[in-house]
Amino acid sequence: MKRRDFLKASGGALTATAVAAPAVAQPMPELKWRLTSSFPKSLDTLWGTAEMFAKSVADATDNRFQIQAFAASEIVPGLQAADAVTNGTVEMCQTAAYYFIGKDPTFALPCSVPFGPNTRQQNAWQYHHGGIELMNEFFKKYNIYALPAGNTGCQMGGWFRKEIKEVSDLNGLKFRIGGFAGRVLAKLGVVAQQIAGGDIYPALEKGTIDAAEWVGPYDDEKLGFHKVAQFYYYPGWWEGGTQIHHFINIDKWSSLPPIYKSIVRTACDQANIWMTAKYDALNPPALKRLVAGGAQLKPFPGPVMDACLKAANEVYQDVSAANPDFKKIWDNLWAFRNDEYLWWQVAEYTYDTYLIRTRTRTP
Repeated sequence: MKRRDFLKASGGALTATAVAAPAVAQPMPELKWRLTSSFPKSLDTLWGTAEMFAKSVADATDNRFQIQAFAASEIVPGLQAADAVTNGTVEMCQTAAYYFIGKDPTFALPCSVPFGPNTRQQNAWQYHHGGIELMNEFFKKYNIYALPAGNTGCQMGGWFRKEIKEVSDLNGLKFRIGGFAGRVLAKLGVVAQQIAGGDIYPALEKGTIDAAEWVGPYDDEKLGFHKVAQFYYYPGWWEGGTQIHHFINIDKWSSLPPIYKSIVRTACDQANIWMTAKYDALNPPALKRLVAGGAQLKPFPGPVMDACLKAANEVYQDVSAANPDFKKIWDNLWAFRNDEYLWWQVAEYTYDTYLIRTRTRTP
């Protein structure tokens, strides 16, 4: 074949390939999923993130992939959200993984654990240190594929009817606290109770519990805890950066076209940023209102913090010795957190603490 004829033939082939490309574009089927949340509609940041996520997916697919969000108890109670995904009652849920430590304490690690990483460190671990992969290797046992989809930031220590002046004040305290922290506080005599968000206020009002923690000033004000408890403690050392997840039924996830998987991941990333940003914007004015209304803001005393850290380390050792899944993820997360704080000590912490000291100076 002459060179000129070869080029003509090649050009024709390339043209044909270019023209044919749209014929192999990824399919975008019409799908309708249900998402059940562990949170009530009154918590417009937690619940609002689920709504925002669903809208993002719909917008990106020209409404071909619709995910309808349901608040806690509209389909199943908030603390049964993971089961609903595992057994296929719904395609996905929005939840805090540590609600399900009754199944396995490993559920707490991708969410939040006492003296664990802060929000930015949590993101760094998940996205750049294999955290998402480690998490899903474990969740596979429960027919779940999980993606980060929001973070509350560091939480408050909760509302107490009486002051916590020393470690002995924790003994016998009936405290609404979720997840792994309850096991830690039990070592100090606390009677930990896991109660869904919408049920906390009546329990505190009736005296069924002596204290309760939820998230932070914005949500706590909405839930009205300041009306029935006076002392507002900080920090929530058990939740330095609480990760909210979307759990997706593995079979449903596997059946999605690649383009829909990409859109869901992107929408989850958007939700992850949006939730933290909203809490950071709304917590300061809410805290001012609570204090102006009579809430007594108090730090946990140093000896109490030290006792809680000691108890936490003991629990970590005990659980790691009995649970290989927990140990694998915990060792990875703990080592990463420690290295992160080397960096925080140099720049982030130094910068923040200086500005905290000087924030009222007039420019």
